Amino acid sequence: MDLLAIEPLLGIIDLSSDMNLFLWVALVTAVGMLIWDTVEVGRNDAANLVNAAYGARIVTRNKAVWIAGIGVVLGASLSSGVVDTARKGIFDPTLLTDMDDALKKALAIYIAVYIVDTVLLYGYSAFGMPVSTTACLVFELLGASFAVGGSAIVMWPNASKVVTAIVLSILISGVASFFVQRAVRGAIGDRAEHLVTLLLHGGWAGGGMLAMLVYFMVLKGMKSVPTVKWFKSEVVEAYGAVPVILGLWLIFAVIIHACLIIFRQRFAQRLFPWLAILGTFCMGVAFGQNDLANCAAPGLSAWNLIEHRTESVELATKLSLPSWMLVVCGVLLLSGMITKRAHRVTQAAVSAGSQSNVVALYAPRWCIALARRLIRMRGKLAPVAPIAPSPVKPGTDELRDYDSVRACVILGISACVIAFASSLKLPVSTTYVTFAAVVATGAADRIMQRGDAELKLARTIWVIFSWFSAAVIAAVAAGVVCTLIVTAGAAGIVTGLLLNFGCRFVLQKRGDRQALAVESAAAERMNPEQFASEDS
Repeated sequence: MDLLAIEPLLGIIDLSSDMNLFLWVALVTAVGMLIWDTVEVGRNDAANLVNAAYGARIVTRNKAVWIAGIGVVLGASLSSGVVDTARKGIFDPTLLTDMDDALKKALAIYIAVYIVDTVLLYGYSAFGMPVSTTACLVFELLGASFAVGGSAIVMWPNASKVVTAIVLSILISGVASFFVQRAVRGAIGDRAEHLVTLLLHGGWAGGGMLAMLVYFMVLKGMKSVPTVKWFKSEVVEAYGAVPVILGLWLIFAVIIHACLIIFRQRFAQRLFPWLAILGTFCMGVAFGQNDLANCAAPGLSAWNLIEHRTESVELATKLSLPSWMLVVCGVLLLSGMITKRAHRVTQAAVSAGSQSNVVALYAPRWCIALARRLIRMRGKLAPVAPIAPSPVKPGTDELRDYDSVRACVILGISACVIAFASSLKLPVSTTYVTFAAVVATGAADRIMQRGDAELKLARTIWVIFSWFSAAVIAAVAAGVVCTLIVTAGAAGIVTGLLLNFGCRFVLQKRGDRQALAVESAAAERMNPEQFASEDS
């Protein structure tokens, strides 16, 4: 769509009819909520991109955000396949009876998704909780479409495929992260900057990560690029994926080993930090490719529907989305990543998998009780000592939540899983995939055997429980809001927005109070003598 091609939209300026009034309100709401929702997605999912590099104190959070942000904008321009799955793969707008009724109901579905999604993401961010924007989108579309069209318009095979992909991505990320982390940790331990150790193990460990990133991020994730397409047809298809990966692994291993021999300790100190920075950029690309669907699809679909309202709903859903729109959405994602709320989500996500002894986290009492029981059962079965390195960064007094080795594993595995899903045009959860990698690598390092172990495990249980509750809330709330919009028209949209603003205000106040209480409790556990003297 050309930027100047707004003539088809001028027909709705005449507000004499209820339908034109509804279309005008729907258009303004769709554009405004697209911007708003994109910022909220960036605000919440920022933790998934920068938590490893920031948690290892390799770079500051602001630098990590900008490194990932460049990747987000690049990945956004390559994400149209996933956007198509999200905007027309969950329900079929063409089955919504006659033209005017189909148009109204389809727009109601997309706008209801936005109204619910923005308040849901804002609420989770206010409490420092990472939530899956992908799962929210899928269940919001399911709830809204089922409410106005019944089960007939829901594309159950596609929806089940997306849900299955989300579940499998969690399992793959968790299992792969655990075994890779255990293997790398067993070989390198806490000697990630020792030259002798890296001369033995740096080549295969770093080379393996680079080989997998190149294969999944470039050969799989960017297969529409002409050069990549040529390489796949001439090399990958001729020799097979496994030989190509092994060949890349060998090449990168030799390069890393040669650099260690030439540059010695200077390169040894920078190997894993540089790999973590590269992993942060790759996570940004993967995020932009996949999660753009969660915020861009409803708004861009609504725009197409209104622009081509005199033709057919089927045509509007088949039109391709211009790349400039995707890039703009990528910039909006970045703007959400740099906000204060995003930092709260980042810090909470980092602390949940931290190797530190004291963490600032919240979890309900039932989660803490369950975590305490699980840890006691584990200790009775096979008492083990933690193998995670010291939380104090070598050569400094600075505390860190991860070390550079673990940061590389988290970022590398997560980016590869997400990029592979994007190549299949499947929207998966960046939140779920990354959180699974954080928890799995923490389990491999046995972080639950030190410090606030009960609180870390309880937080993990609370986050996973909240994911399931978010799906239920998303489906039910979207169904209710969609029904309201179809019944009341433009007044329904305005009512939904007012409810959205009211919920945001309440959630913000409660989230701020909880954050202060959590920080105070953590400070008291860290310096009990100081607080005891103050009380006396």
